[in-house]
Amino acid sequence: MCGRFVLTEPSDRWAALFGAVPDNDLPDLPNYNICPTNRIHAVTLEGGRRRLRSLRWGFVPHWAKSEADGPLLINARAETIAEKPAFRAAARERRCLIPANGFYEWSKDADGNRLPWYVRPRGGAEMVFAGVWQEWTRGEAPMTTVAIVTTAASGAIARVHHRMPVIVDRKDWPLWLGEAGKGAARLMTAPPNDILEVYRVDPAVNSNRASGPDLIEPIMD
Repeated sequence: MCGRFVLTEPSDRWAALFGAVPDNDLPDLPNYNICPTNRIHAVTLEGGRRRLRSLRWGFVPHWAKSEADGPLLINARAETIAEKPAFRAAARERRCLIPANGFYEWSKDADGNRLPWYVRPRGGAEMVFAGVWQEWTRGEAPMTTVAIVTTAASGAIARVHHRMPVIVDRKDWPLWLGEAGKGAARLMTAPPNDILEVYRVDPAVNSNRASGPDLIEPIMD
């Protein structure tokens, strides 16, 4: 799964990278501890144009009576996304790209303590997650929500957790967004083993109130 992630570069840098028009209400950056229900950066395709938007992380199906109706859907499994009623329409029609500099996963030691790990591209480059989004209109105000698509973990990540985000290579952004026709399903796989590195970080990140660049500094096992 993906339950926390990091985004550090300014919004205008992401807008330029994606060739997207930025909204005016994008979340503040840097953020070293992006948590479920936070608003996150996401690129959508609307009217043939890429738009960098602020979406609420935690997908709300269109039939939900309230934003808290049912479990918090922060992830959508690649293996079942096309069949699950909550996600299948979004998987066909409302796919998005979610920029990140890295994400956290957790393992447990022999005493059951949660041990956080940080995952990032080798060389410190950015990564882009596959996402799906949904406009929910049954509340007092419309809410645009998003889930990160996940797949079976590979390489070093698999030793920490069995799931990971689907990472979309830059050449495949048009296909995932729907600009390059059909075939996006083939992108929902784990990346090559050698493009990501994984290392232990301080348990301070176990708190969703923790912040700052120290959260991603490596510690000794």
